[in-house]
Amino acid sequence: MRIIGAAILAGMMTAASAFAEETVDIREWKVPYENTRPRDPFAQSATSVWFVGQVGGYVGHLDTQTGEIVKYDLPDGEGPHNLIVGKDGIVWYAGNRTGVIGRFDPKTKEIEEIPMPDEAARDPHTLIFDEGEENIWFTVQGGNFMGRLNIESRDVDLIPSKTERSRPYGIKMAPDGSIWVALFGTYKLAHINPETLELTEIDLPREGALPRRLEITSDGRVWYGDYIKGVLGVYDPDQKTFKEWDMPQGERARPYGMAVDSQDRIWMVATGVDPNVFLGFDPETEEFFSATDVPSGGGTIRHMHYYQPAGAIWFGTDTNYVGRAVVEPPMMD
Repeated sequence: MRIIGAAILAGMMTAASAFAEETVDIREWKVPYENTRPRDPFAQSATSVWFVGQVGGYVGHLDTQTGEIVKYDLPDGEGPHNLIVGKDGIVWYAGNRTGVIGRFDPKTKEIEEIPMPDEAARDPHTLIFDEGEENIWFTVQGGNFMGRLNIESRDVDLIPSKTERSRPYGIKMAPDGSIWVALFGTYKLAHINPETLELTEIDLPREGALPRRLEITSDGRVWYGDYIKGVLGVYDPDQKTFKEWDMPQGERARPYGMAVDSQDRIWMVATGVDPNVFLGFDPETEEFFSATDVPSGGGTIRHMHYYQPAGAIWFGTDTNYVGRAVVEPPMMD
């Protein structure tokens, strides 16, 4: 692979002044369960938002109209890391410390635990649905797997990474239905054929890169943040080429949570600075165009979820908040 271009921002001060006037509206809700690391919120609607307490061991629900937050305790030691909510309202979560994917029914409050078929897959990490919500694709960071759970049969297929200690992390589905994974332990992306489960690894341009999260735009390009160097990059699977841009905060940026909106604009958070900075990048102009300080400071923002009807991106903070950034005009919800 080779870099076909790079936009190097001329110093932090110059870059910041170029878009400092453009900010987004961020609102945060304080989670009353102290030091429980609320994270990975998923908007079921504009007013109903689910999240996990990774340290507290619970699934939480926020009603944005009333501000009420309710928690539902999970089995001891679960260590929930991430959740997604189906169209049927069922909450699925990653049991990061118990080697399970959990199913929580908000109506009955019943919990079902689906174990991994291999004990080595000890720490399910991040979950996504496929297009028809027939399967859940997921990463297993420490166990070094990627996997697929069939929702109806509960069958789990595990796909071992080709690189040792590659730490499969962020995961997304492309418009063609294929699966892409950021391998945080090395300078690689992984691609999975959903029909054959064939795994291909793609080297990033720099061996020192550490991709943590990724996003995919409607043209099929794969966007990633290099956590170690403070770089935003994109891979074009058709052309097999890369392009990268230095973030305004430079190597201090530590890009982590990422999202893409309906205009294919990339949103990401620089978590290596205090306060964390919520950034927007426009692929058409190839420029960072928006920067907003996170009111609570953020601490670290690990994952983000875009909910199109409200034009909002949801995130959790290590400062014990659940937050919403409105990046586009809302639609009817």
